[in-house]
Amino acid sequence: MHQHELSSSAVEIVRVRILPNDRMNRENAARYLDRKPKTLAMWATEGKGPPAHKAGGRVFYFKKDLDEFLGIVAAA
Repeated sequence: MHQHELSSSAVEIVRVRILPNDRMNRENAARYLDRKPKTLAMWATEGKGPPAHKAGGRVFYFKKDLDEFLGIVAAA
């Protein structure tokens, strides 16, 4: 069995800030999903994508919802 090494250019590290209770604001959720924040905003108005939650005038996403969304997209 051969073991292959990944080149440093093969993996991109994405820094995401996760708030308490595994919440992310729209900017970090978009980064986590490799999308633009505007895409998530459009999905929210169209009822598509991962569920967006509002609290105190701010929009946030739960990590578990984003992970489930990624699983659905990968399976499609």
